[in-house]
Amino acid sequence: MKYRQFGKLDFDVSALGFGAMRLPVTGDNPAAMGPNIDEPEAIRMIRHSIDQGVNYVDTAYPYHGGKSEVVVGQALQDGFREKVKLATKMPSWFMNRYDDFDKYLNEQLDKLQTDHIDFYLLHSMNQDLWPKLRDLDVLKWAENTMADGRIRYLGFSFHDNLDTFKQIVDAYDNWTFCQIQYNFMDIEYQAGTEGLQYAVDKGLGVVIMEPLRGGQLSKEPPQSVKKMYENASIKRSPADWALQWIWNQPEVSVVLSGMTAMPHVVENVASADNSGVELLGDDDLALIDRVREEYRKLSPISCTNCGYCMPCPNGVDIPHAFAQYNDAIMYDDPRTARFRYRQNPKEKWGDNCIECLECEEKCPQEISIADWLKKVHEYLGPKKKT
Repeated sequence: MKYRQFGKLDFDVSALGFGAMRLPVTGDNPAAMGPNIDEPEAIRMIRHSIDQGVNYVDTAYPYHGGKSEVVVGQALQDGFREKVKLATKMPSWFMNRYDDFDKYLNEQLDKLQTDHIDFYLLHSMNQDLWPKLRDLDVLKWAENTMADGRIRYLGFSFHDNLDTFKQIVDAYDNWTFCQIQYNFMDIEYQAGTEGLQYAVDKGLGVVIMEPLRGGQLSKEPPQSVKKMYENASIKRSPADWALQWIWNQPEVSVVLSGMTAMPHVVENVASADNSGVELLGDDDLALIDRVREEYRKLSPISCTNCGYCMPCPNGVDIPHAFAQYNDAIMYDDPRTARFRYRQNPKEKWGDNCIECLECEEKCPQEISIADWLKKVHEYLGPKKKT
């Protein structure tokens, strides 16, 4: 296993971290992420990864319907807890008063069968949740909790735009780390490459989530992309190309992978063993650039996410709707796109469009936005009951 510096800490973290959001489940749908975890197999996978040198395990309160922390706690018994740094996340949306911070942390400690969390994250920070926690005095609570030893280091995970990311980073001088979505397709999405560098310049360790875009970059690629990989001088699987692109960057501390089967663990450990900073040459990086552009060519809607169409007077989140539809087609993955589309509040769905066409007057790409919103919602929205 290769190891990397974790921000300013005197701690070398394994290049690969075990993400416990996609543990194996019983039943016919292994990607369900539901509460029916195949506990013996999940424990075997987590322990095998630790035996191979993984020393960072990440979970969260809501994963697998609240059961992920329980299974991770079981996996870290028998001496495994001492071999890793444990990360979990505050269920930010449940915080309504100051006492809730202790209430949920103590529940998490019980579920994880430990007396402390090494890396505690404020979960899913955005322009709504961050002010809520800030105004509840979460930073004062965190300082007190670090002082009593129940958590060692404070960070946050993030899902919003770059400006919001910078505001949160700048709001507190004692963040130790942050967790961002980052992969070769999402260099300008959410925090993106600029946010990664911004965090590092502020001294934060950076944990990467969704390095394979929820598995989209590891599956059989479109034929045009497949040919690009096949013509490369070095032969790698699509997943390995995606992971090596991230590990190539010195700003990255650790890459999390959510693994649903033992072969995923074996393959990802092997990739981590072969990883390194600035390992990829110019030809390799140029290949990834071409792959990115080829994927983008497959997008049916020519939206560049410029935001000129926003705000919609009727509340529709036009860029988000178009991004999910494009993803569904590009990666042949409608299931994930439907989940992400429906995660947005209903008030932001495409069926709220009243065809005022204000957005179309502003769109530099001259997209027929109203027509596309109908198609998007028909494809990604809930099916009408008959």
